[in-house]
Amino acid sequence: MVNTRILLVVNAFLVAALLWVGFAAFKGNGSGGGFNVPEQTVRSISLDKDFNFCGEKFPMDNWDVRQRLDAELLRNVYFHSQTILAIKRANSLFPVIEPILKEEGMPDDLKYLAVAESALSNTVSPAGARGVWQFMKDAAGEYGLEVNTEIDERYHLEKATHAACKYLKNEPGRLAPGSARLNERNTGITQKVVEIATLLNCSPAHIALSWVRAQSPHIIPIIAGRKVSQIKDNLESLSLTLPEEHLLALNEVSKIEMGFPHDFLQQEGVRNILFNGRFGDLIV
Repeated sequence: MVNTRILLVVNAFLVAALLWVGFAAFKGNGSGGGFNVPEQTVRSISLDKDFNFCGEKFPMDNWDVRQRLDAELLRNVYFHSQTILAIKRANSLFPVIEPILKEEGMPDDLKYLAVAESALSNTVSPAGARGVWQFMKDAAGEYGLEVNTEIDERYHLEKATHAACKYLKNEPGRLAPGSARLNERNTGITQKVVEIATLLNCSPAHIALSWVRAQSPHIIPIIAGRKVSQIKDNLESLSLTLPEEHLLALNEVSKIEMGFPHDFLQQEGVRNILFNGRFGDLIV
């Protein structure tokens, strides 16, 4: 019993001593801190210089681009823990990624896409994308990555990097030959868009975006791209207004077959029975 009391007293003394040391360290000499930590000044990054990515110069005279770049630089420059981790990972992963990009004939800057996607970690997004390059399961399969209950090659850095290059180059494989999206309807829409683009001497992107903008009541397309040149090309669609004949052609080829019960209820005999011949009176 006596030994136990002695141990309790000793432990209480040690805890009190540690608390005093900690308090004294943080209190310091009254100047605001007990540790000699250099002051850090938070300031905006200078944007008065040329910025480029993959050889594409940023349009710094564009106010929106300038503000977005400023915001991203501030978020990342002062996000010390994540930035330091990304730099450490880059030292081990970039030597693997860089030779593959060179082999595939891709710009070296594309390695930074992996930093933006995952901070170079094998993370899992809320949507289910995995690995350094953040492939979804279906897209991974379309680009030759094996994904099943035992193997997930989205975590294989070399294979995933080759697959990312293939995706970025728009090589065949973005849609597998058996993909459900390569159906007759979707193919027909694509062919019609290209046909009208040829007639109007503009890009298919102009036609597609102008078509979406013409829909009602309120459909606003998200104009984006992987390159500045693509974004500029897409923005030029704002000056294009599709003639009525082309809008009708696109609406017709993209018309959705409603099937049962919609088509059944459109029959005049069915309407007469359901509405006692007064269906026309219901239309305002």
